[in-house]
This record gives sequence, structure tokens and C-alpha cells, in this order.
Amino acid sequence: MPPPKTFLSTLGLMQRPYLILCLAMMFWAGNVVIGRHAAGVFPPMALSYLRWLFAFLTILPFAWSDLKADWPIIRRHFGLVLVLSVTGVATFNTLGYWSLQYTTALNGLLLQSSGPLYVALFALVLFNVRLTWGQALGIAISLIGVLTIILQGEFSALLRIEFNKGDIGYTVALFIFGLYSAVAARRPPMKPLALIAASFGIGSLFILPLFILEMWSGRVTPINAHTIPILIYVSIFPSTLSYMFYNRGVELIGANRAAPFLHLIPVFGSVMAIGFLGETLHLYHMVGYALVFAGVVLAARKPKTT
Repeated sequence: MPPPKTFLSTLGLMQRPYLILCLAMMFWAGNVVIGRHAAGVFPPMALSYLRWLFAFLTILPFAWSDLKADWPIIRRHFGLVLVLSVTGVATFNTLGYWSLQYTTALNGLLLQSSGPLYVALFALVLFNVRLTWGQALGIAISLIGVLTIILQGEFSALLRIEFNKGDIGYTVALFIFGLYSAVAARRPPMKPLALIAASFGIGSLFILPLFILEMWSGRVTPINAHTIPILIYVSIFPSTLSYMFYNRGVELIGANRAAPFLHLIPVFGSVMAIGFLGETLHLYHMVGYALVFAGVVLAARKPKTT
């Protein structure tokens, strides 16, 4: 199904799966950095709810006509839309923000690298879609690249890592996102804007009770010059644009070929740390980047047909 005629499709962007998947990962890397920073500013339920509420309100004017046109499809496939909303929007992100209050950046990036494995697991269990040897090798190579960057070339550092409840929560969140990714490949025949608008709206409704309970407990959300830019970023880039790009990428090349791009999140995260936080570029960064990109290219290649 072709994407709607928007500014992005006019540029031909929505027909370039590798580019839009890279952009989605870059924005999600920013979300991890912002989410860790916001842990001391935003209560997690407030950040999650306001993110998706604002994202829904932002996309709604552009998606309204598509929502009306696709309403019969939404009703017919409401169960599938509900699964996508609860897994990809409500549960994954809310649990992720909660976990980032307790886990370290190192642990979060390590756990993030397991994402493609969960996608492959659910694709196999639900739809009997198996990884090709090229995809499996590509995932393995890019995973080694991620570990090289995070562990600074010292793999013995794995033995010194300590895990806590935040790590368990983040692992569960990634497991759930694996389910979302596999199911997204079987998405209803809806226009992309209609799908993400419906997902954002339904997902935010599921988070609302948790937001109310959080406020009831006395955790008030400050709205000021510091928190408003955070909300603007997380509502537009890792929400509206990333989900539009990721869903389209999965639609074009499939869940198993798109999943290895998740390994780019730690890569972009480390680049952001170097560029914005003044961290030093080392040889292990370069080796890790080369391995990740080589693995992603290998895994994302279209399998040969015989």
C-alpha cells in the first residue's frame, strides 16, 4: 500500500527503507538520552502519557481524513490495532521510561542490543518466519560491534556489570517491542497516518490511569522552560516520525530485515555523547561502528530467491 501524498512522500523519503530506518533509530537514540536525563525531572507515567497525548494531537489534523476513510478497516481489525497500540506505544515506552529511572546508560545500551533477537523470536513463533543465514550472521556481527562500543573494547567488563529492577523492566520492554515489530509486519491495510494516529490515541488512553495514579501519589509534573522542549522533542521525533519511519521500513523489507537497524541506536547514542557531551572519539568507537554497519548491511540485504 503506498504511503499518503505528504511532504515526506513527495521527497521520495517513504520509498527508501534503509534511510528512514536509520532516521528512526537516530531519533530513538535521542529518546534514550532524553529519557535518562528526564528521569530526574519528569515522573515516568507523566512523560509517557504527555508524550503520546501531544504526539496524537500533533498528528491528528494531518491524519483526520485518513482516519475517516479507514474507519471501517479500523473497526474490522480493531484487535490488531489494539495489540499494536498496547505493545508499541503504551507498554514499551511507559515501562522503558520507568526503567530508565533505575538502570544505568551502559546497561540500557547493552539491553537495547538484544532487540533484534526478540523480533526474530516472535516472527518465528507467530508467523513461522525464519532468519536467513545472512540475517543471523549480520545480527551477530552488529551485536559484536555494539558490545565493542559499549564495553570500550574490553569484553571482560561484562563480568563486572550489575543488574537491578530497572534492567529487568527494560528487558521486558524490549521483549514487548519485539512482539510489536513482528505484528507490525502484518499490519492492517491502513494508511500510515491513520495507523499511527489510532495507535497514539489508543495507547495514550491506556497510559492515562497510570498517569492519574502517579499524580494521586503526589508526583506532580512541572511544566516550565526546561520540560517543554523535552515534550516537544519526544512528541515529534521519537514518536510521530520514528514510528512512521519504522512502520514503513518494516512494511517495505519485513521485520527480520528491519530489526538489525535497532543496533544503530547505541551507535547514534555514542555519537551524540561525543558530539554534544564532549566525549572523546577512540579506536574502539571506529571498530564498533564499522562492525555495526557491516552487520546491518549484511542482515538487511534481500535474500536471494532460487
